[in-house]
Amino acid sequence: MKVISTKLPGVLVLEPKAHGDHRGFFMESYNQQTLAGEGIQHAFIQDNHSLSVESGVLRGLHYQLAPKALTKLVRVVSGAVYDVVVDIRKGSPTYGQWVGVILSAENKRQILVPKGFAHGACTLVPNTQLLYKVDDYYSPEHDRGIAWNDPALGIDWPVSNPILSDRDRQQPTLALADNNFVYGGDLS
Repeated sequence: MKVISTKLPGVLVLEPKAHGDHRGFFMESYNQQTLAGEGIQHAFIQDNHSLSVESGVLRGLHYQLAPKALTKLVRVVSGAVYDVVVDIRKGSPTYGQWVGVILSAENKRQILVPKGFAHGACTLVPNTQLLYKVDDYYSPEHDRGIAWNDPALGIDWPVSNPILSDRDRQQPTLALADNNFVYGGDLS
């Protein structure tokens, strides 16, 4: 598995090696021992699966507050998304900065979203399915979000008028968001 660093320390793009022939392909999408050899040691305990029927569905920017913060390992099994990760750790040299990558069933890329980062994805094609592993359980009382179009972030989304949930239409800007992440602090 190829591990690619991004401009946000800890946010990694993973490229599993696929073995293909006339029948299709086989790949290991997750191997704890392989990832541990790359310094990625998270105890993933739950898999989540989402389907977005239309192109232009934007989910995010989401995170959970500490002590229920989540690390996510995200991949697309059908379709494609523009996936965005934002550093929301107060005091971080990259606070408020973001990275965006295309994840698709075709490129088989995955992205590791550490605790202290918000995550969002916008579908590029209809019937897109995401699978993601998390290292803690969903906690409604810790669930938070940031406006997808926060002008201070300046995220270059592939759509100007996305399809949003009611919740995501009402998210605050990063400056006003409930956020207990501190750079260098304990995120557990």
